[in-house]
Amino acid sequence: MASVEVSNLSRSFGIYKALDDVSIRFEDGGFYALLGPSGSGKTTLLRMIGGFDYPDQGRIAMNGESVERVPLEKRNIGMVFQSYALFPNMTVFDNVAFGLEIRGVSRPDIKKRVGEALELVQLSALGHRKPNQLSGGQRQRVALARAIVIKPRVLLLDEPLGALDKSLRLDMQVELKRIQREIGVTTIFVTHDQEEALTMSDRIGILSGGRVIEEGAPADIYHRPNTLFAATFLGEANIFEGRWSDGAIELRDGVRILTASNAKPEPNGAPAHCLVRPERITIASLKDPMADGMNRVTGRLTRRLFSGHWTTLFVQLGDQEVRVGLPSSATMEIGEGDEVVLAWSPDHTIILAT
Repeated sequence: MASVEVSNLSRSFGIYKALDDVSIRFEDGGFYALLGPSGSGKTTLLRMIGGFDYPDQGRIAMNGESVERVPLEKRNIGMVFQSYALFPNMTVFDNVAFGLEIRGVSRPDIKKRVGEALELVQLSALGHRKPNQLSGGQRQRVALARAIVIKPRVLLLDEPLGALDKSLRLDMQVELKRIQREIGVTTIFVTHDQEEALTMSDRIGILSGGRVIEEGAPADIYHRPNTLFAATFLGEANIFEGRWSDGAIELRDGVRILTASNAKPEPNGAPAHCLVRPERITIASLKDPMADGMNRVTGRLTRRLFSGHWTTLFVQLGDQEVRVGLPSSATMEIGEGDEVVLAWSPDHTIILAT
């Protein structure tokens, strides 16, 4: 197993800068997600770590040893692609055995290690089948078994669940996490799916424009992001804009005032952006004593969106629409067009850097 440290990594393709001075560390045995919009550089970074491409500048180290110029076949990296990349003319057993065969592993050892890998991914009974005789989830497990059978130092996953339907993808998320914990391999996972990144990873790196914008534990980035980009990219976000006024935030309409418990106030007149997650907001009455000390704003309910266990209310505040997330089981005696009071704690008003 190995820790991976990327330092000041850059890569350009013509005039396009895919990576721009990226530095990030992946600790030994952790499960990491690289998250970002298309073109943010996350797949390019994964390919650099795997040895599929080389950087223009910067360093990639595994357990402190520089590998940025080491060919991919000498890095002992396991890779799983979205397309699975299985050999259609080979059986499941032979697909998994392929990496061992080209490494010159003896036949008895191949049989033993392939058997162990197939057992780990719960496909022991299907070793004789061809890929076209398997479901999408089963093919994904074969690709994973092929990657881990070589006992890689690092496991790289490039959108491995993107081709699966939602229910199967959820099942595979659980399986991937279980397998990663069992084998303890450092795993770096590229995804565009925010929920997937939050659910599966120990830490998340958010990329944009070839740079790492923010990095940290999923709960920390979700609840207390530092940047406006991370706040709006990861999860639903209500962003309030205004200016500082005597330690509070005066919104653009000049009427509503918000307070934030853990903020360092800026000089009067300085611009301010703050985040409030929809699930942090409650519906209060104008005279509700429980809302004392909370941020309170009044708006009008315009519509609601039912999505099973969760209902999203859309409330118009001047020229801004605010989302409120409530359990669908909560009874709401309000209808579209009604005036509502939104309330939330100053602890849940997060000041953002722009």
